[in-house]
Amino acid sequence: MPVYNEAQAVESVIRSWAAEFNRLGISYEFLAYDDGSTDRTADVLRRAVRDVPQLVVQQHPNVGHGPTISKGYREAAGTWVLQIDSDDELTAAPFEQLWQARGDYDLLLGCRQDRRAPAARRLITAGSRMVVRVLFGSGLWDVNTPCRLIRRSALTPLLEAIPPRAFAPNVIMSGLAIRNHLRILQIWVPFRTRRTGRGSVVGWRQWRAAFRSLIETVSVAVAGDRPPEHNVPVRHGAE
Repeated sequence: MPVYNEAQAVESVIRSWAAEFNRLGISYEFLAYDDGSTDRTADVLRRAVRDVPQLVVQQHPNVGHGPTISKGYREAAGTWVLQIDSDDELTAAPFEQLWQARGDYDLLLGCRQDRRAPAARRLITAGSRMVVRVLFGSGLWDVNTPCRLIRRSALTPLLEAIPPRAFAPNVIMSGLAIRNHLRILQIWVPFRTRRTGRGSVVGWRQWRAAFRSLIETVSVAVAGDRPPEHNVPVRHGAE
C-alpha cells in the first residue's frame, strides 16, 4: 500500500483490510510505504502498528506513486502479492471473491465500476486501455486498477521488464500479463469518490504524467522479444 498525505483515511483503510484478511484466515504481512507525506500520515501509521501487528511501515523521501508501488512489489515476500491504495476509493468487501478464485489464476483484478472522474482523467484512462490493447493485446477492462492480486511466481518475471521508477507500473504489468499469457480473472468492484484529501496528480501534471507513462509503456513493449499477442482469452467474473 503506497501512502501519501492520507492522514484522514489511511488508518480506517488499514483496519478494514486487516479485518478482512483476518476473517479469511490469511497469513499476511501488510507493507505500508509512506512516500514522504507532509501531513500527519507518519503519526497515524505509527499508531496503526500498535493494533495491526502484521503492519510494517516504511518511510522514504517522496519518489511518487509508481516507484513506491514498484518498491512494494519487489519487497513483498508472500506467495501472493496484493496491491491496494490508501485513499479508500475501493473497499475490502469484494476481495473475498478474488481470494477464493486465486487457485485457477495468476492475476486477479478488481476493476473499478462506475468510476466517476473528470473528463480529462476519463480520457487518460481510455487512452491507457487503448495503448495496452494496441501494444500487447485486448481483453482488460481497467489496465491501471489499484486492486490486483498476483501470484509471486508470475510477478517476478514481469518485474524484470518494468522499470523500477516507472510512473504507472500497473499499466505496464497489465500489458505484460497479456503478452505472457497469464491466466487473468476480472471482476467489477464498486468505486466511490474519495471522501478525504485529494489526488496528487491533477491539472497539467496529469497530462505530463500520461505522456511519461505512454513513453515508458511503448519502450517496454518495443523491448519485448515477442510480437504483441492479440485477443488473449481473459476470464470475466460476475458484474
